[in-house]
Amino acid sequence: MKKILVPTDFSQPAQMAVETGINMAKTTHAELILLHIVDQPTSESFNVEGEVLHDENWGDRLFTLKLIEKAREKLDKVAEVARQSGVTVTQQLRLGNPFHGIDAVITDHNVDLVVMGTEGHSKLDKMLIGSNTEKVVRHARCPVMTVHRKPVTATFKNIVYATAMMEDEDKFSKVVTQIQALFNSTLHIVLINTPASFQQDSLVKRDMQDFARRLQLKNYTLNVFNDYSKEDGILRFADSINADLIAMATHGRTGLAHLLSGSIAESVANQARRPVLTAVVK
Repeated sequence: MKKILVPTDFSQPAQMAVETGINMAKTTHAELILLHIVDQPTSESFNVEGEVLHDENWGDRLFTLKLIEKAREKLDKVAEVARQSGVTVTQQLRLGNPFHGIDAVITDHNVDLVVMGTEGHSKLDKMLIGSNTEKVVRHARCPVMTVHRKPVTATFKNIVYATAMMEDEDKFSKVVTQIQALFNSTLHIVLINTPASFQQDSLVKRDMQDFARRLQLKNYTLNVFNDYSKEDGILRFADSINADLIAMATHGRTGLAHLLSGSIAESVANQARRPVLTAVVK
């Protein structure tokens, strides 16, 4: 892991993400990229360099330039705290659409991990407003770690690996095992049994053992947890073992498929009281 991106809007959830990003960068000796985007109603984003917004009237232009100046001062302070922790820091200040800005930086800098704060939303909130964090979780071309609350530890000794044992989890499993190796963690592989998709424990554990062997996982436990929904089951199982991190793959559904079924990963990321690591698998 060489580059970790932390987008920040200077809010409390973003600050928790910065702290988590600093700890991850120190552990992995990675470069920390701090990104702030001055939100503008556009489908793109671009770096703030020199003269900008030539087509706007002077009043709007002056207001935007003041926002940029204030944002740069705040970003400098956040970066200085990170540097004092012994982390190599790169600052990025962009103007435009937050999601597209994050996506562009991921591509331009070949980012290995994004760490983002989330305030958490009810199901109604998600239906009405959504969030940039959810969009990143759904579409990012690299793993994403979401932080809802300040982690109780800077290390991830117990990792819940929630799985449906999909055929395309090979790439995601490598991300999980990389984190496991960094922190000498134990993986707690769990499959959630629900009334709608109930399976016999003994048969499921046999399949889980085959799954773990195929992915060459090590230092793990096998668990079947019963609940009324996948999301609640993952969260309750994580609570039951006092996990430090939840890891799960997502198919990144969009459009009608997303509206009909939603995303378990997005829901867990919004509700979890501990960090959640996700990655899109195709």
